[in-house]
Amino acid sequence: MNDIEISSLKLEHIDRILLIDNLCFPVPWSRESFKKEIEGNTLARYIIAKKSEFIIGYAGMWLILDEGHITTVAVHPKYRGIGAGNLLLESLIEICKIESMNSMTLEVRKSNIVAQNLYKKYGFIESGIRREYYGDNKEDAIIMWKYHI
Repeated sequence: MNDIEISSLKLEHIDRILLIDNLCFPVPWSRESFKKEIEGNTLARYIIAKKSEFIIGYAGMWLILDEGHITTVAVHPKYRGIGAGNLLLESLIEICKIESMNSMTLEVRKSNIVAQNLYKKYGFIESGIRREYYGDNKEDAIIMWKYHI
């Protein structure tokens, strides 16, 4: 994993992020959504994972009061299983520590067992369900929390 570098998401990264987003999610974000998050949302923190200067993943969250709310984590399908997701999540947790957040939360598809297991590995616990949360197929979301950052 030492050849994967984490850095801040910048506007010039959006094209690559859009490609990954389209590969990973049934309802991808728009260019404008990413641009607003980077330029206009002072609560947002977004990062990228690079391998040999090639962006292979990204993650983001909002810092609201004393909580980090993870909005997205995605790794290009060709680069899964090499630790990029771990590094992205570790980096979000570290940002929360630096920013004095007490806890973190997220929603994850009920069917996304791989992601749920990643979050559990870092101390997130299941604490609720949002029924029919995802608009594309009405799938439930599992709400997960990590306390005592």
